[in-house]
Amino acid sequence: MTTAAGLSTCGKIPFASTFAMFAAGRAFEQIRNSICYPKLNVKIAATHAGLTVGEDGATHQPIEDISIMRSIPNMTVISPSDAVETRAAILAAAEYKGPVYIRLGRLAVPVLYNEEDFKFEIGKAITLKKGKDVTIIATGIMVSKAMEAAETLKAEGIDARVLDIHTIKPIDKEAIIKAAKETGAIITAEEHSIIGGLGSAVAEVLCEECQAKLKRVGVMDTFGQSGKPDELLKLYGLTSDRLVEEAKSIISKK
Repeated sequence: MTTAAGLSTCGKIPFASTFAMFAAGRAFEQIRNSICYPKLNVKIAATHAGLTVGEDGATHQPIEDISIMRSIPNMTVISPSDAVETRAAILAAAEYKGPVYIRLGRLAVPVLYNEEDFKFEIGKAITLKKGKDVTIIATGIMVSKAMEAAETLKAEGIDARVLDIHTIKPIDKEAIIKAAKETGAIITAEEHSIIGGLGSAVAEVLCEECQAKLKRVGVMDTFGQSGKPDELLKLYGLTSDRLVEEAKSIISKK
């Protein structure tokens, strides 16, 4: 991280890459003081984030990294949902002037976007599906789960909106407020702790700007454990079925 900081002062655009556990955890002080404090043009591509590191277990499953990184002044935090969005995020980060943390996973996920017509803008949410009954706001690998849930809900007569919040900081307040006003119920979905991540960021917007029913789906206040990625997602309730259940529940409380 400090080498990347030095390179940036010489006009380079360095990308520092390692496991998210080490980038956000072990190198926190270097990122805070050597990169973000002087607002240097360093990009941190943090791989192997979240529970889906799998068998490596809790010590290598960072579920706090978004919370840690978004708390640092001057840091931009991006969590792309598929390969197309990841490529676009990397290119956008290279163009952006200032520190950027890009959260990348290990598990293969469905491709949601068409690279030919895909448009990516830092800080701007993407509406993957319009809907009027409930909004599912997701980030990272949970975006595909949100789309699966929306299709299941559609078959049951429930019209769910799906927002891909790829940029956690700065977050798209306008899109969140619009969804809150138009649907009155929001579910957040993230492969991250519900403390300090996407759910917390959305809750902050709603509390200050526009109140609506909210349910956060993510890892509760606990560590991960060793296991196959898909089994871990099911164990911690990070599935499309869980999102369907929460959507029905929150709609009933409106």
